[in-house]
Amino acid sequence: MVVKRPDARMTYVSVVSPQPVVEHGIASLLTGHHGGRSITTRSGNGEPDVVFYDVVHLQDGDGADLEHWLRDTDCLVIAVTQELRPDLGALALQRGAHAAISLGGSESDYREVLESALTGRLHQSPVARDAEEGTRAGGRVDLTRREADVLALIVRGASNTEIAAELSLSINSVKSYIRSAYRKMDVASRARAVKWGVQHGFALDAERSAGPTATEVLGALRVPTTRSPGTRMGSGDRDS
Repeated sequence: MVVKRPDARMTYVSVVSPQPVVEHGIASLLTGHHGGRSITTRSGNGEPDVVFYDVVHLQDGDGADLEHWLRDTDCLVIAVTQELRPDLGALALQRGAHAAISLGGSESDYREVLESALTGRLHQSPVARDAEEGTRAGGRVDLTRREADVLALIVRGASNTEIAAELSLSINSVKSYIRSAYRKMDVASRARAVKWGVQHGFALDAERSAGPTATEVLGALRVPTTRSPGTRMGSGDRDS
């Protein structure tokens, strides 16, 4: 879809974020004259041509505002994704956002995505493609879908035996996926894998009594886990 306005040289962009610093920061990157266009982020110019939507809105809200922009207007909606919450970016795209851009994108990145939106070339935007790939948990280090599935269960506190049952895999297959995922994540232990997972958008399961707490996961994790005398790790629960 190509946006058309009575004055093709004027483009109205709206930045929607619960965080003023994000709203003002993105607006400052876009406002001005670029490529023969005059870009404004000031309200009072009618319906926006393009909306940059901070996916943090989806963390606490029901997404009604996103639905409004997608269903009740002709705006193009660009999801502004957060590296630590790739699941929110994925949810925004699932609900219909036309493309994505990383919150940490450069000024040229934002301008490239905006120009692609206005000229109907979002599907060709390398910046948008990279951001969309980043919405897949583990995508930044090229975890396969199965490796990501295994890691997600590890983060939730599942044992290897439980992972094998949940994903219909053999114990040896689970261990193989764990080893390959650990190499890509550059971690050497289950505790550090959980910490890495939480820091990269994999959700902890609050209902599980087993497994580390969020405080434990995000701590320094310098002290090795100790076991009571006489207890042994079951063969199905070793990582290798």
